[in-house]
Amino acid sequence: MPIPVPRALLAALLTGGLCAGATRDVPEPFWTDPDSQAAHQAAEWRAAGRTADAALMDRIAGRPVAEWLNGPDPGPVVRARTTAAARAGRTAVLVAYYIPNRDCGQYSLGGAPTGADYRAWIDEFATALGDRGAYVIVEPDAVAQVVAGCTRVVANDRYALLAHAVDRFKQQPHTRVYLDAGNSGWIPEAWRLVDALKASGVARADGVALNVSNFQTSRASSTYGDELSKDLAGKHYVIDTSRNGNGPYTGTDVWCNPPGRALGTPPTTRTDNPLLDAYLWIKRPGESDGTCRGGPAAGRWWPSYALELARNARP
Repeated sequence: MPIPVPRALLAALLTGGLCAGATRDVPEPFWTDPDSQAAHQAAEWRAAGRTADAALMDRIAGRPVAEWLNGPDPGPVVRARTTAAARAGRTAVLVAYYIPNRDCGQYSLGGAPTGADYRAWIDEFATALGDRGAYVIVEPDAVAQVVAGCTRVVANDRYALLAHAVDRFKQQPHTRVYLDAGNSGWIPEAWRLVDALKASGVARADGVALNVSNFQTSRASSTYGDELSKDLAGKHYVIDTSRNGNGPYTGTDVWCNPPGRALGTPPTTRTDNPLLDAYLWIKRPGESDGTCRGGPAAGRWWPSYALELARNARP
């Protein structure tokens, strides 16, 4: 008796969607947290009958988003996230964000009390990774703020702490490390970052991270990354595309909860540039940049802003 062919498969065969020797799509490697704030928000709205808004929120909930470690005792969260990712056959994306004098005293101020505390924190973070591996983004803004003139820190002290973080993370098997290098709109002359990145251990990192928590286009970021790479012995880079779907805002306070922005390219390792390792959602879409434009404190979930990002995203 002939075996019936499922309609979807039959359609694919008839339209050329499947053919002999064709390779299947390789799943993206990054882990999606099923217990994220976006997932909870979508479920809440769906239960309340806001089905259209819930469907839009699924555009965030269904994508891998980085986990930010920005307070004491990072070990349990790092261990939990990397273990869950490993069980799912995926890789967690983590952000180390605890450098002393973080954010140069602005909206996201804080960090470790001393350099010694920071080194111990990094060791705890790295130990918790074990051999499960992860993509680790090292200290958003930490290098660029010094180059831009932050007077709250001693440059060489900060660079030494960053180099320690890079080296310690790279001791863990299967861990890819990307040192943050700001964005193309902040310090347009990429060469100005080169010496600071070298002093911060970029030579031992897998590359640099660009556009974290910012809105520069992927094209502008890629051009910037290529320029940096020329001066950094061919280092690779990743780009944060979590909110760059409509590019940068042209009004005031362009970096802080700007209106009219959109989700960008979903996380993927499929890029058209051999130096570009991945598009990632490093900034968590829907979390506030700070108490500007009516937003909550930096890092707090803001459902209306998340919804706007999702609504404005290209299908």
